[in-house]
Formats: sequence, C-alpha cells, structure tokens
Amino acid sequence: MAQRYEYRVVELREGLIGGKMSGDKLEKVLNQHAREGWQLKAITSVEVKGRIGPGGVEGVLVTLERPTT
Repeated sequence: MAQRYEYRVVELREGLIGGKMSGDKLEKVLNQHAREGWQLKAITSVEVKGRIGPGGVEGVLVTLERPTT
C-alpha cells in the first residue's frame, strides 16, 4: 500500500507591513512544526497581502509534509 501524506502551507512575513524575513523566525516556525511531525517540503518566495494598505509585501510560503496515520 502506498504511503499517504498530508500537507500544511504556512504564510510568513516579518511584520505587519513587511520587512526582511529573519532566519531566527523561520527556524522557530520550522522547529515548532517538526515537533508535530511535519517535515519541510519547500519554501517559496511570494508577495503576500499586507495587513495595512493595499500593496503586498515580501514573504514566504513554507510547505510542510507528514505521513498520515
């Protein structure tokens, strides 16, 4: 029987209106999810909608994967 997986996508940006993504913040998010059994599948740089104003800000989408039980 083939292994089945589930996925989670997490949208990250540094602040309310953008800013540089810190490695520390990314590391904390990855470690938090790893404790729940998630494994990093991909990181994609994107423009995400800011919470303030109409424009987008630089961010990343983190795609995580884990086997289903």
